[in-house]
Amino acid sequence: MSDTGTEQSRQDQEGLGAAGSQLSTAPQEDTAALPGLGVIGWARWFWRQLTSMRVALLLLLLLSLGAIPGSLIPQTAADAGKVEAFHAAHTTLAPVYDKLGLFHVYSSVWFSAIYILLFVSLIGCIVPRTWQFTGQLRGRPPGAPRRLDRLPAYTTWRTTAGPEQVRADALALLRKRRFRAHTAGDAVAAEKGYLRELGNLGFHIALIVLLVAFASGQLFKSDGTKLVVEGDGFSNALPMYDDFKSGSLFRNDDLVPFSFDLKDFKGTYELSGPNRGTPRTFEAKIDYSEGAYGRTRSRLVEVNQPLKIDDAKVYLVSHGYAPVITVRDGKGEVVYQDAVPLLPLDGNVTSQGVVKVMDGYHDAKGVAEQLGIRAFFLPTYGGGASVLSQFPALLNPVLNLEPYHGDLGVDAMPQSVYQLDKKHMKGFKDAGGKQLRVNLRPGQTMKLPDGAGTVTFGKDVKEWAGFQIVQEPGGTWALGGAVAAILGLAASLFIQRRRVWVRAVRGADGVTVVEMAGLGRSESAKVPEELGALAGTLYDRAPGAPDTSADSSHAVPAEGAEK
Repeated sequence: MSDTGTEQSRQDQEGLGAAGSQLSTAPQEDTAALPGLGVIGWARWFWRQLTSMRVALLLLLLLSLGAIPGSLIPQTAADAGKVEAFHAAHTTLAPVYDKLGLFHVYSSVWFSAIYILLFVSLIGCIVPRTWQFTGQLRGRPPGAPRRLDRLPAYTTWRTTAGPEQVRADALALLRKRRFRAHTAGDAVAAEKGYLRELGNLGFHIALIVLLVAFASGQLFKSDGTKLVVEGDGFSNALPMYDDFKSGSLFRNDDLVPFSFDLKDFKGTYELSGPNRGTPRTFEAKIDYSEGAYGRTRSRLVEVNQPLKIDDAKVYLVSHGYAPVITVRDGKGEVVYQDAVPLLPLDGNVTSQGVVKVMDGYHDAKGVAEQLGIRAFFLPTYGGGASVLSQFPALLNPVLNLEPYHGDLGVDAMPQSVYQLDKKHMKGFKDAGGKQLRVNLRPGQTMKLPDGAGTVTFGKDVKEWAGFQIVQEPGGTWALGGAVAAILGLAASLFIQRRRVWVRAVRGADGVTVVEMAGLGRSESAKVPEELGALAGTLYDRAPGAPDTSADSSHAVPAEGAEK
């Protein structure tokens, strides 16, 4: 091959490379710009590696893998009791987990490091690509390469129409098909599919939004539970919660001001068939108000249908029964009267709890004591020696009471309201000298031995509802980021960025030669098909000239494109 031919080939390749460049905003690898010796060189190399897309994907994978222990291993922030139980059950493994921070994964040093590096990597990827994409939008598609026949999709024909007319028709056609097109020399250059890069950038920006929303949700969130008996209420203040957890940057003033009263709770169940006892509906009727002087409104809170007030959501998560119990001392004075919430033990709401009378009680001799009464409640008593409820609804309610007297020990250390410490308590004995236990139906009364008083099971059995109040300020942003990420990913996967060139020049015999070529970012059947459709339309406007020569190598059908 002659030197002239080699130079011509090199120029053709350079022209094709320029025409096919920047079909995406991905930074190009510059092997000539390897880091030099010294701190600055290594810093530049580290930054380039960190802001590369493959490192961002690797960090995202590590973040996903790092979240797995947080869902499999008990977390201190979610349930400290389960963590303590894990320590007791796994004396060898628990210290290792402690050192690795697996009991508080999302606040551990290594998880935070991955999170921050991913955040920096995404920003480092997005900023230069956004700047480059903006420049591409402001610029024009590049001119046609010297040899269009070297492009993957190519077609040509001869026409009697003038070159200027062909270029004008091609420009109008491409713009009508929503190409960005302009005339560059003897050809029309057009480009389409910018939404691909926009979707790609939108996907990565949405990931940043998700990361920020997740971080803000963890730092400023609050999560608490409250058990409310029918007729009682709740105000969204920290002392009102039964259990409360919050993020590290949460302040008490961040609680959304509102209050509500539980007016009525209603649960319905399947009465027959194989699904007998299965819950059908749980509804809590509440009256709520926003702020200190807000207007009172009524609302039904159901499972998976929470009450939403600003950033706070009130979920209905549990329910049970609260029998009304009245305790009188040896003189007949009422020393306790209240609805006592009992905790369910099974699906038929067999429940247990404790009645604690801490002040005001005196026995028949006038001696001040404290009472502790263990209570078991069966909404539907099956009769005989049955100790479990047969149905969750109040069909045949029975309350079993087991009374004790003495010192509850509440002054020595905090206790659960649902447990009885019998260390300093003595049980009331029946006529046979055994622990006194009595089954009561609504309206019945148990007499304590030796005139020590009475305990009455009231006719009114109230129900209680357990509410979870969650406040996550980043929830809306996380949802928006997730939707934007899906849309952006779909655009980057299904939209192809491609370029089309139409060259029209007058040949030596005076007949116009039309060349059309297309180039996409990757090999795809869409570019040849689209080029064939464009060529067919343009061929109708500039039909082929009669072939008067013996050589018909220039006549290519306009219905398709040849590669």
